[in-house]
Amino acid sequence: MMSATVFQSDAPLDERRVIIRRHDGDVEMVELPWGLRPDGDARAVNVARSEGRTFPTHRCLVPASEFRHRSFSFSLADGDWFYFAGIWRPAIEDWPEAYAVLTIEANADLAPCHDRQMAVLTRDQRLAWLDGLVPEAEILRPLPARTFRVKRHSIDPVQATLAV
Repeated sequence: MMSATVFQSDAPLDERRVIIRRHDGDVEMVELPWGLRPDGDARAVNVARSEGRTFPTHRCLVPASEFRHRSFSFSLADGDWFYFAGIWRPAIEDWPEAYAVLTIEANADLAPCHDRQMAVLTRDQRLAWLDGLVPEAEILRPLPARTFRVKRHSIDPVQATLAV
């Protein structure tokens, strides 16, 4: 049984995480750093807006059971784990092979906390994304209301650590 983990949306660039991708025709799991360097830009990005874009190659999945943003945590209401839709890029001259997560408009559950969210795919959507079986606009969209369990944390985890 796979054990997915909490995904910290404010994790530092270059934090390594296991992703799932197709490479040379096979599905593989590989650990890559988070953060792509856009062409001609010295600044790395860990998320990329998906609207109006296509991703014909280099798609990936980032497994998770929960994600956190500021003082909120989000998990699927049914308790299942899920994937973030992502893209990966081969190494270039001065940047390693890496990945980024795609973002979309926030669904109704997350909208009170933030206007955008990382694109969440349920397990039954994984191959449709990985293999490009569905147009981006049909799969990279908010899940229905009441899909997520939203939990507010009364104390920032960093503050809790400092208080100990």
